Amino acid sequence: MSLPQILTPSIQKAIQALFDVTVDKIEFQTTRKEFEGDITMVIFPLLKVIKSNPAELGNKIGDYLVENVSEVARFNVVSGFLNIVISDSYYVNFFNGIKDGKQFGFVQPNPAEKAVMVEYSSPNTNKPLHLGHVRNNLLGYSVAEILKASGKKVYKTQIINDRGIHICKSMLAWEKFGNGETPETSGLKGDKLVGKYYVEFDKAYKNEINGLIETGKTEEEAKKQAPIIIEAQDMLKKWEAGDEKVIELWKKMNEWVYEGFATTYTNLGVNFDKYYYESNTYLLGKDVVQVGLDKGVFEKDPDGSVWIDLTDEGLDRKIVLRSDGTAVYMTQDIGTAIQRVKDMPDVGGMVYTVGNEQDYHFKVLFLILKKLGFDWASSLYHLSYGMVDLPSGKMKSREGTVVDADDLMQDMTDTAKQISEDLGKLDSYSDEEKAKLYKTIGLGALKYYILKVDPKKRILFNPEESVDFAGNTGPFIQYTYARIQSIIRKSDFDFSTKIEIEEIHEKEKELVKQIELFPEVIQNAAQNHSPALIANYTYDLVKEYNSFYQSVHILGEVDLTKKIFRVQLSQKVAEVIKSAFQLLGIEVPERM
Repeated sequence: MSLPQILTPSIQKAIQALFDVTVDKIEFQTTRKEFEGDITMVIFPLLKVIKSNPAELGNKIGDYLVENVSEVARFNVVSGFLNIVISDSYYVNFFNGIKDGKQFGFVQPNPAEKAVMVEYSSPNTNKPLHLGHVRNNLLGYSVAEILKASGKKVYKTQIINDRGIHICKSMLAWEKFGNGETPETSGLKGDKLVGKYYVEFDKAYKNEINGLIETGKTEEEAKKQAPIIIEAQDMLKKWEAGDEKVIELWKKMNEWVYEGFATTYTNLGVNFDKYYYESNTYLLGKDVVQVGLDKGVFEKDPDGSVWIDLTDEGLDRKIVLRSDGTAVYMTQDIGTAIQRVKDMPDVGGMVYTVGNEQDYHFKVLFLILKKLGFDWASSLYHLSYGMVDLPSGKMKSREGTVVDADDLMQDMTDTAKQISEDLGKLDSYSDEEKAKLYKTIGLGALKYYILKVDPKKRILFNPEESVDFAGNTGPFIQYTYARIQSIIRKSDFDFSTKIEIEEIHEKEKELVKQIELFPEVIQNAAQNHSPALIANYTYDLVKEYNSFYQSVHILGEVDLTKKIFRVQLSQKVAEVIKSAFQLLGIEVPERM
């Protein structure tokens, strides 16, 4: 039980006994650093039902708690706040209760509860994954893991955008300029090879536009009349008509991309339970339009197009079916959401990890699904996130100026290698051990730097800054974990020993208090869909541990009971770091 859970019934009893008043809720907050105390009760709300001044009310409740609650050692009242000091025995008992349990703070899923589906990545098959996709994947994967740890059953999914004009651009450019090049003959990953021809298409298209402008065409006319774009549009029509030759090329090039994506996902450490493909889902939702018309949710215009009027909701009119009967993206997303619940009837909510440029789209999508009468529509969430910028500026896929995800991960590993070699502490490592460590540090730096920022905020990603071994970085936290492992390896006693100790050092107490927060942080991170809460909690825990490490003797402590307690406490800190980093998809090294 947490401190608020322990103290609330006792405070309610105190108020009943002292003032003959029943109070349903007690408000707590963290004690401010300038005052003594471990937890603070806010007195002001009680003044509405108890005629007294804050100081008198606080002192009476404080006296009652000291007399009647063993966990309360003493108290002080400042203005309208009762600062409560908790006894050392409470923290020792709490620690003894959790020290042997693995994955403290994680909750087992309740079989009776509905599952959550988390969608992330969802790339196009015309180019490799880039830095923006890295943030998307890291956020989606981490939120899925956090939801699992909070007690939810979770399915990880993605919808792959494997059709459309952008795919045909790569296919046509490969046909025109590729000379039969394959991943095997070129030595390129399949996704990079296909991405190369997407860039080639754009170059050829721009040249044709410029040529047409020179003949007197306007830029708008040139864009529409360029022969290569007309060919790409014709290829899309053939794909939709099921042309065997086009379908065969489409399948071949997509397979190249999927193999490339799989390598990137493995290196990034993310995975999926189920895949959806736009080529299978782009017609979904058209049947729902008729249902919506019958219910009066949608309305048909004279030209035959179908709309929904959301002006009463502060939005606008949104088209769901064109006059020629073809679907729009909204129609497809409506149908895909419904299909997912059909595929997995235990799904009761979905999280869509998509950039903030789609905020409006998801407001409309969720509202339409609610109006169509789906009860699970109230449990849909758009995990909206900001762009990732680099010191050099924005990325542009068509111009080939994106930061490739594979290259970024390799650069991070190389940066970690250079810094580690400069520090010169790896003499006893084999080449294989060094390579593994460089990757662990490099990817840990990348993931932590991205995930420590609130998802909604834009990020300026600085690779060198992220691999710093000091400050709020992944390597700093990994180094603390490795330091604790060194302490544990040097210890020579039974870790399961239950500690009977009367008083603990202030730094030990602060460390136990920080550990105690972890279950609540997991629940808050799940509720807010924010890995940043886990990341920054872990940094605070590590700061607290390093303060403890500097302030007390651990292996050098002469009192055996204190020594055992401090090593056990160190071990528990390491376990929490590992669990927290697991939720962020980050590995921790045993040695550094």
